[in-house]
Parts: sequence; C-alpha cells; structure tokens
Amino acid sequence: MSRPNAIATAAAALGTLVGAGAAAFAYGSLIERNRFTLRRVTAPVLPEGARPITVLHLSDLHMAPWQRRKQEWIRSLAALKPDLVVDTGDNTGHERGVEGVDRALSAFDGVPGVFVHGSNDYYGPTPKNPLLYFTGPSQRTTRAPDLDVGRLEALYERLGWVNLNNSVGALEINGTHLEFLGVDDPHREFDRLDLLPGALDELRENDELYDQLAGEETGRSVVTVGVTHAPYRRVLNSFVTQGAILILAGHTHGGQVCVPGYGALVTNCDIPRRKVKGISIWTHALRAAYLNVSAGLGTSIYAPVRFACPPEATLLTLTPLR
Repeated sequence: MSRPNAIATAAAALGTLVGAGAAAFAYGSLIERNRFTLRRVTAPVLPEGARPITVLHLSDLHMAPWQRRKQEWIRSLAALKPDLVVDTGDNTGHERGVEGVDRALSAFDGVPGVFVHGSNDYYGPTPKNPLLYFTGPSQRTTRAPDLDVGRLEALYERLGWVNLNNSVGALEINGTHLEFLGVDDPHREFDRLDLLPGALDELRENDELYDQLAGEETGRSVVTVGVTHAPYRRVLNSFVTQGAILILAGHTHGGQVCVPGYGALVTNCDIPRRKVKGISIWTHALRAAYLNVSAGLGTSIYAPVRFACPPEATLLTLTPLR
C-alpha cells in the first residue's frame, strides 16, 4: 500500500473510532443514564414459616435539584408498597441536592427505613480524571464539608428512618425481628467497626423483644442485616463475623461504564470485580451472607454517563430459608 493510501486508511479508521466513541458517549449520557431500572431479586434469609419481607434498596442518587425525571421515578416506587426501605448513601450530588432528595423520598413517608451516608452526602462533587479510577479506589481530598448533611438527616428523621452510621438498630417487620448494624462511609474511612460489637450487645440487652424471644415461644426470631455505603472487604468481613446473614451496599455504580460481555472495568473499592453489582454470596471465616450491591441511580454531575450499566433500584424479597 502506498504511503498516501496508508495515511488515508489510518485517518478513516481514526474517524470511525472517534465517531463510535462519540455515539457511545451520547447514548450513555442522554439515554442510558436516564433508563431507570428496577431489579428484582430474592434472598432466603428468614426463618421457616416467616412471612416474606419486601425491601426497597436505594443507593447513590447523586441528586441535583433539576433532576425531576429521576425524582419522579423514585416516587413511583412507593406504589410497590415495600415493607422496608434501605438507603445506602450518596444521595446528594449538589449543594441544593437535598431539595430533590426530599421530593423523591417524601413518597415513602410512613414506610420503615434505615440509612447510612456516603461521602457525597458530606462533600460536593469535584471534576476528576476518570482514568485515575484504573489506578485503584479514588483518593480522599482535603475539601471541607460543603453539603447540608444535617438537613438530609432531618429528612430521614421526619420519615422515621433509623440512622445506622456507626450504629445499630432494630425493627420488627411482618413478625420477624430485624437487627441492623451499619457504618459511616468506609471509602473515606469514616467507619468505626470497633463500636459495633458493644452497641449490638447493648441493643440486645435493652430491647424488650429479646427478653420475649428468650423467655417464651413467640414464633419470631432475629435476622441480622449489615448496611454500608462502600463494600470494602474489612466491613463485609466484620459484618459476617457479627452474624449478618444479609448485607446491603452501594458506592460502586456497578462500574458505571461496562463492557458488554465482560462487565465492570473498575469497582472504586477492593471488592472483587465479579461482585460489583447484584446479589452474590460473601464468605468469611466459614460463615456466609447474601450481599446485594446496588449499581445506584445516579452519577456525578461531572461524569454524567453510564454504559452497559443502567441506573437501578432493587426490590429484594426476603423469604424463608429453604
């Protein structure tokens, strides 16, 4: 091939590649980023004979006030009538993001819920080089808190949701006693796993239901659930050690930009890539728990694209052990 022809061929190939990249970005930014999806899964974690429990798992809304389509879609999920909402953080993505979160979540007033925070509930988004994610989990910044996390927590308090940031709690749902242990965002190392064993002991000592369970045949039992924003191994292992049979997490965005047939390219934490989204089994020290990692419903306003990884919420049905 002559040199002019080779140059022309190379230019044509480059043009095709650039065009394909532009088309993929346009699809990911304009279409897939707004293709909100409800994923339905089942986890057999309840005692024999227990009534099923439906759990709506929400995560990574990264809400900006103008994102009305996302707000309305989340509101529509209230029609599912979940028994419980679990929110695994990163709900705000703008200094006025709480306005949109309020509009989205107010539809669940009266529905029991629990929550933990992600770093984007404390800190505003910043432009980042996306290629840095291939070098490992994103690094912390020295940026001061600039989001109104207090207003966000006031919203949760109004809804009656339980704060699990480095804390524990309990709810009775459909005759099953659920105890929860949770941590503040492990990605920023806000987690205090050392506080949980003592808090769990205190919960069990002071909750009247545990006295009932120990002293009579109530037909009820306790199911332990771990809740975290970022699914780092140290957190998952600790939850399993403390008896969790179900763990819910977010943070990963499912990889956000995936390759069809291959999956996520990055996880932004130390979880194995194959567990970056969906339900799987997490094992540690001869124990195991179901792990549901949500791909989340949003993106940073500085990286508004998803590819082969649509935004999602999860309707998780807890059923009796087989």
